[in-house]
Amino acid sequence: MAPSPLPRLVIFDMDDVLLHYDVAARQQAIAELAGLGLDDVARLIWEDGIEDAADAGRLDADAYLAAISAALRVPFGRAEWARTRGLAMTLFPDSVALALRVSRRTPIALLTNNGHIMKEHFDLLVPGLRDVFGPAMHVAAEFNTKKPDPDIYRRLAALYGAAPQEAVMIDDKQVNIDGALAAGLHAHRFTDAAGLERFLAGLALL
Repeated sequence: MAPSPLPRLVIFDMDDVLLHYDVAARQQAIAELAGLGLDDVARLIWEDGIEDAADAGRLDADAYLAAISAALRVPFGRAEWARTRGLAMTLFPDSVALALRVSRRTPIALLTNNGHIMKEHFDLLVPGLRDVFGPAMHVAAEFNTKKPDPDIYRRLAALYGAAPQEAVMIDDKQVNIDGALAAGLHAHRFTDAAGLERFLAGLALL
């Protein structure tokens, strides 16, 4: 029996797969900047839908920052966004090393539920990921939708010349894994680097 072909594309989520994303630390930094409580920041930006709208491409970077400034009632520009976002991000060296190893066998890409402003700031915030993924770093806003919409996985795979069944999605959220499976991709729910390594080795990607 012939061995299964290697996947033609392996897609990695960013937050809580390739790095630890501490949303509470980010919200606390914004709260201190605005002179508000942590619950106020969570409500004004997250619960009221500004983050979701940006992630899904309904707000460009300037509109997103303007919406946050209006909600907080303080100036909030690119510098403030980058500083508060950067405080919440710590790379997982083992996961990044696995992505680099996979890249030697088959193409890889990054897909994160983030807005256009993250696309602008990859090189500033995560230069180590740029070293691994090169130009193949994507935010959901580019597709005017977000995970777990099955369409986003199909469109990203097609961008790299892969059919859905030829692509693999690595994500930490089960809902996003379910969306990838519904789109026809193979998928792995990330819990730790050791489990990811076993999964990738099982596909002969390491």
